[in-house]
Amino acid sequence: MSKIRVYELAKNLGISSKKMISILEELDIDIKNHMSTLDEDIAKLVEDVVDEEKNDKQKRIKKDFKKVKQEPSKGKTENKNKKDKKTDSKGSGGMDRRVILPDKISVKELASKINKEPAQVIKKLFDYGVMATINQEIDFDSASIIVEEFGLKAEKEKNIVDEEENMFDIKQPDNPESLVPRPPIVTIMGHVDHGKTSLLDAIRETNVTAQEAGGITQHIGAYKINVDGKQIVFLDTPGHEAFTAMRARGAKVTDISVLVVAADDGVMPQTIEAINHSKAAKVPIIVAINKIDKPNANPDRVKQQLSEHGLIPEDWGGDTICVPVSALKKQGLDNLLEMILLVAEVAELKANPNRPAVGTIIEAKLDRGRGPVATVLVQNGTLKIGDAIVAGSAYGRVRAMIDDKGERVKQAGPSMPVEVLGLSDVPHAGDLLYTVEDDKLARQIADKRKEKQREAEFKASHQKVSLEELFNQIEKGEVKELNIIIKADVQGSVEALKQALERLSNDEVEVKVIHGGVGAITETDIMLAAASNAIVIGFNVRPEGNARKVAEKEQVDVRTYRVIYNAIEDIQLAMKGVLEPKFEETIQGRLEVRAVFKISGVGVIAGCYVLEGKVTRNSQVRVIRDGVIIFEGKVESLKRFKEDVKEVTAGYECGIGLEKFNDIKEGDILEVFVLKEVRES
Repeated sequence: MSKIRVYELAKNLGISSKKMISILEELDIDIKNHMSTLDEDIAKLVEDVVDEEKNDKQKRIKKDFKKVKQEPSKGKTENKNKKDKKTDSKGSGGMDRRVILPDKISVKELASKINKEPAQVIKKLFDYGVMATINQEIDFDSASIIVEEFGLKAEKEKNIVDEEENMFDIKQPDNPESLVPRPPIVTIMGHVDHGKTSLLDAIRETNVTAQEAGGITQHIGAYKINVDGKQIVFLDTPGHEAFTAMRARGAKVTDISVLVVAADDGVMPQTIEAINHSKAAKVPIIVAINKIDKPNANPDRVKQQLSEHGLIPEDWGGDTICVPVSALKKQGLDNLLEMILLVAEVAELKANPNRPAVGTIIEAKLDRGRGPVATVLVQNGTLKIGDAIVAGSAYGRVRAMIDDKGERVKQAGPSMPVEVLGLSDVPHAGDLLYTVEDDKLARQIADKRKEKQREAEFKASHQKVSLEELFNQIEKGEVKELNIIIKADVQGSVEALKQALERLSNDEVEVKVIHGGVGAITETDIMLAAASNAIVIGFNVRPEGNARKVAEKEQVDVRTYRVIYNAIEDIQLAMKGVLEPKFEETIQGRLEVRAVFKISGVGVIAGCYVLEGKVTRNSQVRVIRDGVIIFEGKVESLKRFKEDVKEVTAGYECGIGLEKFNDIKEGDILEVFVLKEVRES
């Protein structure tokens, strides 16, 4: 006797898998999910039920059609009633009798609102003993009296800023008739080096991994693909445990989690974290068992480990879909995509494109040429060019939108990822982005949020803290909180570091990140650190010239890192009192690149001006562009005119060649330094 899966039968009969499951439940047929198999006789029974329902539906449609033909005027009567009702709230001639007034308004603006000449308003005010000029502001009470004098009704403008939470209620239900199907948002999750990005590369046939430092994804991305006319949006989240915050954020905006587990490695700590995040967000999980092409691959062992964490594979009698794949050989990808679309179909994902847009900031950065750039995943409504928007303490107007293929688009509907240009500042990853009525309201909301943020950040200053002295101060009971300021190249890294460092809190001391931002470490950051007794941590960024001098003056401990593990380890060791720095960095000088020369057989030479200090031939150097480190290495050659020299001091020009690096641009800053070993005393 032949068997058929539930979803295959649904496809054959032209109905959804969800509808098929409800029919089977009504017939008291025991199934687990859409992957369950049905015998031939049960399949025939279901076919008869579906046919019968289709016939009943056709009869109902005919009956309703006859009813409409008999009552042709009903729709017109309803429209007339609506029109009459609308007219009731207005006075003669259809003019709205209500005038909305703010707390304060100028005489000129008030006259404009009530369609009167300013002189008439000034005369009325004079009658009440109020002397006012055309540009003078009057309060609501005075304005309301004047409005009523002209036979209108004054109403106080609601403080929209205070009511922003009510105004931006994304949970507010849409009319079911306005909802349309939307693409599923899928998060790729799993342990580091299990092939998450490689799997996504294989699906969208591009190479992201090659662009990432060390092959590890450190920034979140969103990509849209087409499968047989249907769209799927993928979120690629980083693998290292320090990026738990970013994975959690991915799970919050996602509909389906694809958990990638290497067949030769099995379930690892970050795999378990990913499972927990998905379960907490109540997101269905599809397991992609990757690297099945490897000789030591053992999919059954992976399934056994998954079952220990509550994910029972469907072929073992559970409800977790497990798909064997090979990102390298591109095996099993079609099956994986089919399963994603199947789960999405059962979930009946819908959104209303005809409402103000609401989305989530997936990533945000400061671009040298374009200003603040935010990757937004639109969740409901449609985002259009020219819309006034607010995201966290950033506001603006949508100046341009670029999709995941680098093409400019005029609008972005539900489940569409786009880069948005036009914000005033770099928002935080995870912030909700809303469209609002106008720029003024957006600015009001953003300013209020900034004010709250400032109040939280600035605290009374007290004794300065450094990592070297941290343990001693903890022992004396002087430090109950370790305040940290984080600056990084992108917002995602800020969130990740914040999450990782705050987890280091213990009974003696609470690690608290009081501020995080994108870009170089500035004087403002140093002054905030000085006032709050905080340590500044830079990830892939450096302090500006003046910021470094202020830090020395204010005795603020500034630490910079290229690898996230090192930052976490340093704080851990400092809290235990075993921090022993092996090397001390000394900044020798700073140079500005003012010209770039390409010389055949030699490479690229940077024509530089020494801003401060000096540069020597044995110096190590880092290239800083817009406050972000883009290279760290050695000075290969140093020349004055055509002569090789040992060093060049401040105020002079020189030519510098860097070892194994040619991507130098005008405006880059070269920071030269030496590392000296610190011997134990």
